Amino acid sequence: MTDPAKHSLTEDAQGFALGAFLCALALQFLTHAGLITGQTAGIAVILSYVTGWSFGVVFFVINLPFYLLAWLRLGPAFTCKSLISVSLLSALTLLLPDQIAFATLSTPMAALTFGALTGVGLLVIFRHNGSLGGLGVVALMVQDKTGFRAGYVQLGADAVIFGVALFLFPVSVVAWSLLGAVVLNLIIAINHRRDRYIAT
Repeated sequence: MTDPAKHSLTEDAQGFALGAFLCALALQFLTHAGLITGQTAGIAVILSYVTGWSFGVVFFVINLPFYLLAWLRLGPAFTCKSLISVSLLSALTLLLPDQIAFATLSTPMAALTFGALTGVGLLVIFRHNGSLGGLGVVALMVQDKTGFRAGYVQLGADAVIFGVALFLFPVSVVAWSLLGAVVLNLIIAINHRRDRYIAT
């Protein structure tokens, strides 16, 4: 008999694969429209725009310091699951551009689609006790310690990142990007509740 509240390895595997795929797909909408986002992914997107380096590589490298924090504060299982999720996302963002092309994509639709897909993708990963590393780890730690919602913690971090982005990008780009970030974080804030979902 297994604990009915505990995910099996197969369930975890499909959860991380689905969550990473949705987030990678969302990033195709975001970057095609030249938009940015918040959190660690936002830092990686901005760096990839400025330097020309691949988002997947930058995102993977930026996350490395956060694994030690996650290991010490959230445990080895969470850290390993987060590493798997980050690695999958990094790999998928390298593969998907050759598989997807947009004939028409409006900026508002890109922002909304990015926010919705990423919000759902992160929920799937969170519910399998993983994350996409970086500032998401910090947000989950704050929620677990204080009860303050992870989504709201991420909104605060996003405010700082978008403030810096105003010095690098046109105001219109930052404004539409902010819409996507708000949609993403509201989805997490409303739906990510440990007291309502207990499987690990």
